[in-house]
Amino acid sequence: MGKQSWKPGNMLNPVPAVMVSVADEEHRPNIITVAWAGTICTNPPMVSISVRPSRYSYDIIEKTGEFVINLTTEKLARACDYCGVVSGRGVDKFAKTGLTPMPVEHVSAPAIAESPVNIACRVTESRALGSHTMFIAEVVGVTIDDEYLDENDRFHINDANLIMYSHGEYFALGKYLGKFGYSVQKKKKRKK
Repeated sequence: MGKQSWKPGNMLNPVPAVMVSVADEEHRPNIITVAWAGTICTNPPMVSISVRPSRYSYDIIEKTGEFVINLTTEKLARACDYCGVVSGRGVDKFAKTGLTPMPVEHVSAPAIAESPVNIACRVTESRALGSHTMFIAEVVGVTIDDEYLDENDRFHINDANLIMYSHGEYFALGKYLGKFGYSVQKKKKRKK
């Protein structure tokens, strides 16, 4: 098996495909699809999204300092793709996709009601990095769909059929392989 050296590029795949919802100063909502999103700190809970300055939602985030990250499922894949290729400058993406804007605590930006997890964020810093600006944000609230809670109030996010984005294509998450630490976990002894 051979290897080739390629020029530097973003080959870190897959990444989450999320819909980020915003509202401008007149409370007009918009949705932008973002594949460059991630967790950056646990305490305080912080995330980042990277957005091109040419995007309609970029100025809204710059001015309001708020957004909501909405996790995307297989059922939402078509809407996720649409919101990534159509500009919100002349289109109401909520109306066009049939998605429902939902108020959440702590931010003025709406969440997407159909998403299983909505992460309300307040920007703490922005960094112009070249083609994209990274918005670093503190998570100020989380809303979850109780459809994924069991009788003990344990949240089963992996039952939501989340999707990912890899090199220009969307994929459903695959099969379960094990939980964190399974490679070193001791086997349980059988009771006699």
